Amino acid sequence: MSYLEYNVKTVPTGFRKVLYVNWPIVLLMVATACVGFLMLYSVAGGDMAAWAEPQMKRFAAGMAGMFVIAFIPIWFWRNVSLVAYLVALVLLVLVELFGTIGMGAQRWLEIGPLRLQPSELMKVTLVMLLAAYYDWLDPAKVSRPQWVLLAAAIILVPTALVLAQPNLGTSLMLVMGGGAVMFAAGVSLWYFAAVIAAVAGTILAVFQSRGTSWQLLQDYQFRRIDTFLNPGADPLGAGYNITQAQIALGSGGVTGKGFMQGTQSRLNFLPEKHTDFIFTTLAEEFGFVGAISLLALFVLILVFCFASAFQNRDRYSALLIYGVATTFFLFYAVNMAMVMGLIPVVGVPLPLVSYGGTSMIILVMAFGLVQSAHIHRPR
Repeated sequence: MSYLEYNVKTVPTGFRKVLYVNWPIVLLMVATACVGFLMLYSVAGGDMAAWAEPQMKRFAAGMAGMFVIAFIPIWFWRNVSLVAYLVALVLLVLVELFGTIGMGAQRWLEIGPLRLQPSELMKVTLVMLLAAYYDWLDPAKVSRPQWVLLAAAIILVPTALVLAQPNLGTSLMLVMGGGAVMFAAGVSLWYFAAVIAAVAGTILAVFQSRGTSWQLLQDYQFRRIDTFLNPGADPLGAGYNITQAQIALGSGGVTGKGFMQGTQSRLNFLPEKHTDFIFTTLAEEFGFVGAISLLALFVLILVFCFASAFQNRDRYSALLIYGVATTFFLFYAVNMAMVMGLIPVVGVPLPLVSYGGTSMIILVMAFGLVQSAHIHRPR
């Protein structure tokens, strides 16, 4: 036994947990959040109180929650996975019945002074339940049809509720996040091939349904597809957002125009500059160097998460880490692809950087589950 191992094993349990925290992930999250604070200060024209200060408070609250969750044994989170999922499901139903409407969608619940978006909570609880499900299930049964259908039902029920809000972006993230856990659990690739074929058929059906009595998407969602395919067709209307975003991205060049010197954001040409399109402001002010640096922070967080999962011999913990890490990946990959015009605009924020409430706090606290799995892993 080395001197360090001896000292760690003789430290009281509470202090030992602090030593076992995956500190690289914590530091990378703080660094990424600081980028967000800096950009929110910039897009507000040097005003801390507008967006940066509230974001700092929410991030601090999320980090406090993350450490509380981290120090609770992982077996507790395994045992409450089903309850957490059912609570999130009930909240989604309540959104359908009593939810607040904003920007044409019914996605929020007003609970006193709090405004909660249950679909964000479902992203995490879905991963928790699927990880517990595959931890409970005999590995020999993972690819049997009845057990695959049960896992699919766990994913599709909340997805249907979120899609009805309507919230296409989050519903797709639920499907992809749940599918990632199934993939990591060892479900046969033939099922994924069937899903890909079904998706291709659905896309064809969506385009065929346009203008009919059985239209599968809302009109505004079809307009987003049109804008994605040809943003230049209506540069001052439906294509305005993505056109201005691409101008901001391109005008930054290699090193950018400088902090608080971005003309697209400062002159208010750039829409949603503090939320969904904040990455374009970063690229305009700090150029390719700033954009690739932020991407490197995101990738490093993923690397440390996956390394923790690989080292973890507890099946539930490993699957949970994979699921949370994949959800995090989907956040930034979809957002970056969206603002660059690679996919249609679906309203997904940039994690830890975009201004937000429920989304950011829940995501930060979800990393508490990653830390709990890391701290309490078998040694």
